[in-house]
Amino acid sequence: MDRRAVPRLLIALAAMVAVLLPGAPAFAHNALTEATPAKNAELKKAPDGVTLKFLQKLNPDYTVISVSDADKQKVATSDPEIDGATGSVTFDEPLANGVYTVAYQVVSTDGHTVKGSYKFTLDDPSYVAPTSAAPSPAAPSPAATVSRAAPAAVVDAEPASDSGSSSALGWIAGIAVLVFAGLAGFLFIRRRKA
Repeated sequence: MDRRAVPRLLIALAAMVAVLLPGAPAFAHNALTEATPAKNAELKKAPDGVTLKFLQKLNPDYTVISVSDADKQKVATSDPEIDGATGSVTFDEPLANGVYTVAYQVVSTDGHTVKGSYKFTLDDPSYVAPTSAAPSPAAPSPAATVSRAAPAAVVDAEPASDSGSSSALGWIAGIAVLVFAGLAGFLFIRRRKA
């Protein structure tokens, strides 16, 4: 093989690897890594709240965590508390037995919104459903006096501008691979001459 062909071959190979290699996990979107209660958990005791851990640090301004019951009614919770990559909410009142959906919305470091949800079930054998007294004839019916608040809207947490940092990092990684391949080719040629 011609001595000039080796560096060219190495550079071409490095360029192909840089183009075909998928993005590194460090630049991935902010994914949920751990949840308490866990996905599809069947609990025998009511949890005090929900804790979610993600790959990347959370921005408190763009983090939403909500819990809904089987009727898709929001459960009253605290505002999300953020500690690095972990977000948590606590329940204002103990949960009744049933199926619950945890929904979340966070923003990745690249500015993209990530949404997800999962379910867990509570079947506490010691839970006693509250009893309601029969209304007196003079009292208006519960349907006439009770109105449900509309579920809280999930805020679109997409930041106003996308810096394109993910694209820039890809270019930097590609250039680094090309420089490394060129240096390796140069050293290979130099060693063969010596």
